[in-house]
This record gives sequence, C-alpha cells and structure tokens, in this order.
Amino acid sequence: MKRHFSNHYSLEEARALLPQVRKWLDDLERLQQQLEPLNKRSASMMGLGDDIGGDTVNTLVRTLSACKNILNEFRTREIQIKDFSRGLVDFPSLREGREIFLCWEKDEDDIEFWHDLDSGYAGREKL
Repeated sequence: MKRHFSNHYSLEEARALLPQVRKWLDDLERLQQQLEPLNKRSASMMGLGDDIGGDTVNTLVRTLSACKNILNEFRTREIQIKDFSRGLVDFPSLREGREIFLCWEKDEDDIEFWHDLDSGYAGREKL
C-alpha cells in the first residue's frame, strides 16, 4: 500500500508536540494580527505611487519571514494545519496498518480523535 507521508506520529509523539504546536499557532495568530495594518499601510502607499520602503516594508518582510519559518516547522514535520482560525491540526499516523490523521483543535486539552485521510473533520472518531 502506497504511503502518503514519510513521518507517522504515535499518539504519545503527537501529544508531546502539542505545547510546541500551540505556541506556533499562537505565534502565527499574533503575526497575522501584525500583518493586517502593515498590509493596509503598504497598499495605501503603493496606491499613491509612493516609493515604499523603510520601516513599514522592513517590518512587513520580517513578519512574513517569521510566518514562513513557523509554517515550515509544520511542513517539515508533515503536520497539517486544516483550519487556521480554529487551530485545527492533523498529525499523520498509522492505525491497524493504514494511514490516518490524529485530529486536534487548539481549544482541546488533548488529542482524542482520529479520521481517515479522506473523511476529514466530519469523519472524526473517538480514539
């Protein structure tokens, strides 16, 4: 059977990563809030035909770079963010020899659900 992921997490491994995943999601949320006014400001400057640069652009580039670095942490670990606003995250795992996702939301204390690769959130089942 062809595997979609090279990395599979046991429940214990995924649970051990939750504090870091929470921090990354919090950081992404904070950075997203910083991006909104920076995007508006730089867009208004470009709309006026101004030569943009300086602090606004430097801060925008640094903030985008920080977002990219955090998203890369998820990507390299093959942990998928399914819904950023809810903090919905899937960890590739194996169950009875087949690939599944361990499914977790930011407001949940622990990983308590799983679903098939194709079923998504609607197919969540209790572990």
